[in-house]
Amino acid sequence: MLNMSQINHIRDLKKKGLKISEIHEKTGVDPKTIKKYLEEDDFSPSVPVTDKKSSILDPFKDKISEYLEEDKLHWRKQRHTAKRIFDRLVAEEGYTGSYDTVQKYVKDIRSNEPGKASLELIWDPGCAQVDFGEADFYEDNVCIRRKFLTVSFPFSNDSFNQVFGGETAECVCQGLIDIFKYIGGVPRVLVFDNATGVGRRIGDTIHETELFSRFRAHYGCEVRFTSPYAGYEKGNVENKVGYNRRNLFVPVPRYHDIIEFNKELLDKHLIKASELHYKKKECIEDLFEQDKKALYLLPVHEFNACTYRQFKADGYGRICIDGKHFYSTRPQNRNQKVWVGLMAHYIDIFNTDGSVLVRHKRMYGEDRTDISDPSTTLEVLCKNPGAWKNSGVRRDADAVLRDYLDKLERAELKTNLKLMNDISKQYGYHSALEAMSQAIRNNRIARSDAVILAERMKRFGIDTPPESGPSLSVYDEAFLNNTPTKGCVSA
Repeated sequence: MLNMSQINHIRDLKKKGLKISEIHEKTGVDPKTIKKYLEEDDFSPSVPVTDKKSSILDPFKDKISEYLEEDKLHWRKQRHTAKRIFDRLVAEEGYTGSYDTVQKYVKDIRSNEPGKASLELIWDPGCAQVDFGEADFYEDNVCIRRKFLTVSFPFSNDSFNQVFGGETAECVCQGLIDIFKYIGGVPRVLVFDNATGVGRRIGDTIHETELFSRFRAHYGCEVRFTSPYAGYEKGNVENKVGYNRRNLFVPVPRYHDIIEFNKELLDKHLIKASELHYKKKECIEDLFEQDKKALYLLPVHEFNACTYRQFKADGYGRICIDGKHFYSTRPQNRNQKVWVGLMAHYIDIFNTDGSVLVRHKRMYGEDRTDISDPSTTLEVLCKNPGAWKNSGVRRDADAVLRDYLDKLERAELKTNLKLMNDISKQYGYHSALEAMSQAIRNNRIARSDAVILAERMKRFGIDTPPESGPSLSVYDEAFLNNTPTKGCVSA
């Protein structure tokens, strides 16, 4: 590196008209170096930084940082000491230096760590924070742990919740869609952490899922991810998660249909909204009106929160999702690839023409599940009626239909199963079972009768009385009793 006197000498020679080759001959400085300093346009002084000497510990410093970062996730009494770090480096990484070097380095790192500080952040109207919590729910009398998505507005301190089976991108997007629709707009900013299923932090880079990237392009909101170990950056929603679990989900709620439960859950925000803001001493509901005024308009089209993927069916025509949840397609799909639509609450399995073959409830959790829809086996059952007595269709049939079909000979059974399959395609599987059962009760088990019953069930319900229509009493009086009505002339 040249000093400033040498640099100025080179630049002075250039001003006198000397070429780089001539300056090289005169000064002995490499031509590339001469060119570098001639092209330099900023010689402002910079902050001096002391060059660090190399150390035997240099190759192991990243590993030490890894140990110390891992410690932040654990109890303070169960963290690495300098001695424990030294022992691990020797045993696992092949370190041959002294303990004193390790001890001094660890001490320097810890002495330079900034103390934790809580910052009171300022939040403008229309900004929201997003996080997941978990709580127990009774689903059809079975107690099960579910995730709940909380969206809070720090300016007003209002919040909204939706319950899901997991923390997938489909769940996040569907929850946000339903909340946006309910509040009538889109937050300008959404703040997430790294555990919400919409993106993963790798180093300093956030890698969003494809579905969520499409979602935020669709709604046009800005998205921010909090820094690691900086919970205060979204402290409002973290507090809301705990508050909502204690106040909305105690005692343990019960539901049959999670979608209907979520619709009712949105109105629960009104309980807290009627209170005063803890600091501003204004009604939360009034403050939220300011939040709403800052929202973006909803887009014309609602986003389809669905991820489309191909899965290969096994020998039974089932696909496996998340390595543990099995869903039936149809036997003809065995060992074939099928397109599947993954949503928050359901999965759709498609035919080759893009129509939906079957919709299943989406399963979550660590335990294996097997979900089947006997309607997808009807076509195969028509060709192999001998399997009737061990089929899922027989299990779904009521006693009247089951006993009737059990007594039929093979040919007649095949005809009835084909009729059931035809009605199922047009009116739905359960309507087909119910229509055929009702036809048997009416002693009219024929194609026309079963089809008419299925049509009536689908449109009106079997127990719905017919419409009364217009009154015909005036005609009865005129023509049945030979009494003319007003305006009529008797013969």
